[in-house]
Amino acid sequence: MYKEQAPTGFKPDFLWGGATAANQLEGGWNLDGKGLTTAEVVKKATDRKVFSMSDVSKESIKEAIADKSDTNYPKRRGVDFYHHYKEDIALFAEMGFKSYRMSIAWPRIFPNGDDAEPNEKGLAFYDDVFDELAKYDIEPVVTLSHYEMPLHLTQKQNGWASRSTIDDFLKYTETVFKRYRDKVHYWLTFNEINSTTFGFIGSGSVDTDLSTTDEKLQLRYQALHHQFVASALAVKQGHEINSEFEIGSMLARTQTYPATPNPEDVRAAQDADQANLFYTDVQVRGEYPEYMNRFFNEHYIVLQMAPDDEQILREGKVDFLSFSYYMSTVTSNQPAGDDSVGNMTFGEKNPYLETSDWGWQIDPIGLRISLNTLWDRYRVPLFIVENGLGAVDQISEDGQIHDQYRIDYLRKHIEQMAEAVKDGVDLMGYTMWGPIDIISASTSEMSKRYGFIYVDQDDEGNGTLKRLKKDSFNWYKKVIASNGIDLN
Repeated sequence: MYKEQAPTGFKPDFLWGGATAANQLEGGWNLDGKGLTTAEVVKKATDRKVFSMSDVSKESIKEAIADKSDTNYPKRRGVDFYHHYKEDIALFAEMGFKSYRMSIAWPRIFPNGDDAEPNEKGLAFYDDVFDELAKYDIEPVVTLSHYEMPLHLTQKQNGWASRSTIDDFLKYTETVFKRYRDKVHYWLTFNEINSTTFGFIGSGSVDTDLSTTDEKLQLRYQALHHQFVASALAVKQGHEINSEFEIGSMLARTQTYPATPNPEDVRAAQDADQANLFYTDVQVRGEYPEYMNRFFNEHYIVLQMAPDDEQILREGKVDFLSFSYYMSTVTSNQPAGDDSVGNMTFGEKNPYLETSDWGWQIDPIGLRISLNTLWDRYRVPLFIVENGLGAVDQISEDGQIHDQYRIDYLRKHIEQMAEAVKDGVDLMGYTMWGPIDIISASTSEMSKRYGFIYVDQDDEGNGTLKRLKKDSFNWYKKVIASNGIDLN
């Protein structure tokens, strides 16, 4: 029965903004008591289309610890937000940001992850950042764990492969929840939690010494289970500390299409979609879905669970679902097409889509499809917390950066967001990735730029770190001022 007129635009309090991660942005990797993160022992990739963040061994970690420079480890230097945060936040405010998604570097608070007391200088730094955001009425959206857990926990107990890491994490979350209870309202537990099944990037667990795929899967899904439990307990903990907190999950969403109408291909796409949504099924619905039983059985995965884990998952369901969206992919029961060759994509190339320099297929309509899929499945508020175009930006002869390609990319995605809202999707906000140029997550390059703000630094770390506005800066300012109406 018809009840009311369909929405015609974004909510008045829509959370427009941008998103970054501490390990790609902050720098100051060895200042004021901060400990090493897992991100800071991953070497810069040699091929921009190859995902290498999971190829970490005990030997490579020892090599990284012995190296006291940032030459081979660009995430150690970031773009020095640690000393430029006032300038950068002022630029975000000039664009009219309503929100800013950022992460707290866990080892800046607990350098080793299991310290008896938190590092006060680290806590004070984020106090200063939150106060600066408050000065401009910018709402922080804080990710508690964004690929930057304390390296010491990898060395001591192989990261999230150990259940002990849950207690270490909850000590950290309790500390920041209490410290910032009046400064932060929106929280995310784990960034792109599905990345944990990729290996070291999300789990902080070394598995390169395991000989079979099934052995690696056993370790990775056990680490994931520990994160599920930790997330659920953190949600409950946060609500007890401040009942007004809104705490969400975060998924790396990839829309999957069948290569043909062949039912076998359609089934393959359905299987891929379930594999992607499994994580949010647990975090939003509070239980493991039945379809994973077959996968676990076929790969000899036996999860070690505590007697009350199922109850913990039920009681620790998230308040909203956030996700990243960059691309879609194509799958077939019998793959025969061209590989999409993206460093974070798997499957065949879609002939109907354009492709970025990093092999990521550009699919704005796929975002609308995903929004409708997620809303229909979960019926909780949705939040797009990453979406953007990595490109090689050049300073032109007039000293400007004319990034019309980025404007075109974002416009097309925002148009599809608006269509999804008209479809009835409850969309909270949009924090594009990333509003200022930062170190690439997948390759540790500087050349892969996403920002509205250009940072003068090259792949080797050379440059003045001067911030320059791109053409897209004023375009996004206009988008926010019009609440998504003026996209020209």
